[in-house]
Amino acid sequence: MEKINRPLRIGIVGPESTGKSSLAERLSKYYKSEWVAEYARTYVGALNRAYTYEDVEAIARWQVERESELLAHPPKAEFVFFDTELIITKVWFLHVYGKCPAFVDAYLHAYPMDFYLLCAPDLPWVPDPLRENPSLREYLFAWYEKEIVTLQAPYAVICGKGDERMRNACGQLETFVRNKKSL
Repeated sequence: MEKINRPLRIGIVGPESTGKSSLAERLSKYYKSEWVAEYARTYVGALNRAYTYEDVEAIARWQVERESELLAHPPKAEFVFFDTELIITKVWFLHVYGKCPAFVDAYLHAYPMDFYLLCAPDLPWVPDPLRENPSLREYLFAWYEKEIVTLQAPYAVICGKGDERMRNACGQLETFVRNKKSL
């Protein structure tokens, strides 16, 4: 097996209110690894107006830059967890605007995550001012899964509430790593 001299990049994706941020933070603490927080929430939360296509493009460019920085200068850890990444941004572009900048798809295909944790919409919806789609969670979940499958990237669906969700994520991640090492 080819030795990877960088941390495995783990993308945490899923519809709104499926525990992505909590899971990313908990996994990073558990594995003593870095995590990249969801930039869209920070960016959109700071706007005093509705977001635009150009705003989403700025978010996507930040995500690409951050991922590129971590590829160029990887931390000394087994993993880097990405709380939301370009798959979600791509779907956001297509769902809201019906189009997506070519650089997003190009980057996704050139640098897919090593493994995706796809959070199921089995947690209750928790409203907040930045969430928009309580009735589309199953639809968006299926779309995210289709995007991962299109990339031919390995992934696992993560279900469960609270500590069960964390245990399921750790179990899937450890199975992935074990299988990768046995190749």
